[in-house]
Amino acid sequence: MKAVILLSGGLDSSTVLYQALADGCECYTISFDYQQRHRRELQSALAIAQTTGVLQHQVVTFDLRQWGGSALTDNTIDLPEGRSLEEMSQNIPVTYVPARNTIFLSFALGYAETIGAERIYIGVNALDYSGYPDCRPDYIQAMQEVFRLGTKQGREGKPINIVTPLLHLKKTEIIQLGNRLGVPWQLTWSCYAGKEVACGLCDACRLRLAAFAELGLKDPLAYAQNRV
Repeated sequence: MKAVILLSGGLDSSTVLYQALADGCECYTISFDYQQRHRRELQSALAIAQTTGVLQHQVVTFDLRQWGGSALTDNTIDLPEGRSLEEMSQNIPVTYVPARNTIFLSFALGYAETIGAERIYIGVNALDYSGYPDCRPDYIQAMQEVFRLGTKQGREGKPINIVTPLLHLKKTEIIQLGNRLGVPWQLTWSCYAGKEVACGLCDACRLRLAAFAELGLKDPLAYAQNRV
C-alpha cells in the first residue's frame, strides 16, 4: 500500500511516518518550505526521511510571507513565549497560519493521486492546546469528502483516505507511541523561533518539554532554555 506522509520534521509528523511504516506502507514524504520562520524544521524532515529510507522525499516551495497573517510568516507579529498550558488553551494563537493544512493536503492529494497512493497520513491532533481549526475531526471529515469528490480516484470509487493516527491522543501518548515505534527524537524539531538551537520558550517547545517531563523522560533535543 502506497502512502504519502506530511512530514514537517516535528515530533508529531515523525511519529506518524513511523506509524505508516509500521502499518506496512510504502512511504513517500512531502514537506513544505513556505518561507516559515522556523525553516530549520526542514533539516529535521530530511534527516527523518533519510533515516527511515522512504521511497521519495519531496519539498514543495512557495511563499506564504506574501500574505502573512501569522507569527510564523510575518516577523512583525511577536511569537508568544513563556505561556502556561492554560494560557495556550484559551484562544487560537497567532501561530495559526491561515488555511495551512488545506494548502498542505491539496499538494499531498495531487502527489498521492499521481503516484497511485491509497492513503495520506497527517499528524493533526485535536487535543493539542492550540486548538487550531484545521486540526479538528470535523475538518478532517470535510476534507475526506473533498478528496472523494475532487479526484478521479474518488469518483471511480477508490478515494484516497486521510489517516490521522494522533487525532485523539495527548502529547504524552504521542511520545509513548513514538517510543514504541523507535522515533529518534534527537533528530526532530518543534521550535517556532527560527534559530539553530530550540528556544524552549515558544508554545511548541513548552508543550513538548511539558509532555516529556510528565512522563519522567528527558527530551534529547538541546534547548537554549529548558524550564517547563
